[in-house]
Amino acid sequence: KENFSKIKLLKLWEILSRESDEEHPLTTGELIARLEKCGISCDRRTLYRDIAALCEFGYEVITRRGQHSNSYYVVDRGFDVPELRVLIDAVQAASFVTEKKTAELVDKIAALGGSNRAEILKRNIVEFNTTKHSNEHIYYNINALEDGVLSGRKVSFKYFDLDAKGERRLRKDGGRYLVNPVAMVFASDNYYLVCYHDKHKNTANYRIDRMLDVRVTDEQINAAARPAELDVAEHRRQAFYMFGGKSVLVGFDASEELLDTIYDRFGEKLPVSRREDGRVRFSAVVQISDMFYGWCCSFGDRLRVTGPEKVLDYLKEHLDQISRYYMS
Repeated sequence: KENFSKIKLLKLWEILSRESDEEHPLTTGELIARLEKCGISCDRRTLYRDIAALCEFGYEVITRRGQHSNSYYVVDRGFDVPELRVLIDAVQAASFVTEKKTAELVDKIAALGGSNRAEILKRNIVEFNTTKHSNEHIYYNINALEDGVLSGRKVSFKYFDLDAKGERRLRKDGGRYLVNPVAMVFASDNYYLVCYHDKHKNTANYRIDRMLDVRVTDEQINAAARPAELDVAEHRRQAFYMFGGKSVLVGFDASEELLDTIYDRFGEKLPVSRREDGRVRFSAVVQISDMFYGWCCSFGDRLRVTGPEKVLDYLKEHLDQISRYYMS
């Protein structure tokens, strides 16, 4: 009998958590009927005592008193509707999550709101115009890479690009990459593995959705190949679209109207000095790459690199190459 009472309380809480909310309370009769479907008999008096017992031990059940019958609901689910909306929107906007897994994950997130809220969430889903990738092994890749990071072991994988027909072409003639995993980073709508190569002793970023046959090896991570001062968050900020290169402190002169873009790129704590002519000056550490130069050029005369001289020379050569290409 004691075990039966425990099971009854557990099922009662499960039903209230899954099916009730402020807008959809369950009446005494509805709760009794749902318990009976589970093979648990209950009358009104024992239901009142069970609700009181749940509240006494910290499981808050709100009672709404009616003229003929009470109704009950649970408020706190851990996530409220706006929080679940943010999670669903993030999944839909993430290009590395395939269409199939997007649908599955959205259903699971929506279910956290209870059966009634789940239907509301699914009806109100906005379809993002996001190009979804096709690698259905993305979850397995993430799981294996996380295992490598946490256990301090190297990981190996095959890596592919897409050709003009959209078909996969393995790099290194199908050979495997062997790297020291550091962290996984979401950037520029993709999920990347930040890692170190023993041979080149440098940082590299690989798209996780472009990996195949990811394996965790028995070989321990080479601590000597990883600088102790690495800050993954700073690495993400310095790398433009995760195309990394040598880190350099670069000076900029920009129109004040670009401040929002500048803070989005380099962080809101970036020191910026204003000039009387309506422009601003600032410096930031960036990883030099063609993507960085492309970012600089995208603002036209509203942003100018002021130094160092070597970066300026590379930028001028970059512009000359583009000009010659279009003039030919």
